[in-house]
Amino acid sequence: MKKSSTILLQITLVVIGLAALAFLLWEPHIEGRNVNSTLSQIYFHDPFLIYVYIGSIPFFVALYQAFRLLGYIAENKVFSQPAVNNLRMIKYCAKTIVAFIVAAEAYLFIIRPGDDIAGGVFMGLLVIFVSGVTATAAAVFEKTLQKAVDIKKENDLTV
Repeated sequence: MKKSSTILLQITLVVIGLAALAFLLWEPHIEGRNVNSTLSQIYFHDPFLIYVYIGSIPFFVALYQAFRLLGYIAENKVFSQPAVNNLRMIKYCAKTIVAFIVAAEAYLFIIRPGDDIAGGVFMGLLVIFVSGVTATAAAVFEKTLQKAVDIKKENDLTV
């Protein structure tokens, strides 16, 4: 893969990360129930918002791992154990995101059964689907790349 292509993909990952961070910080200000709230009330008195911020950590870790993986690809070190480890970490991060969303959905269904939660449930299911696809793809790539790394090690030992 050309170095310019991997740099473009790395820039794209940085833009996605910055956009997600900006959305996480901006969205509570436009939420309907926070119209007359102070910054302290918005950010420190909402346990669900704290849960969202903690739940977003695996997303940013996965972006960082993908950034590092693209760095290995640019250096022609894709068939290495660190690249496999990056894919494994991306898989674990996607599974963790699914777990956080499932817990949030369970909270909405169990603790707040009378609320209108259709939009939140749909957004949660959408994130679960995307994270599930990401985890599956990372697992398939990890397994394939691990086999290639093993074959490469075996060939290096025979020479």
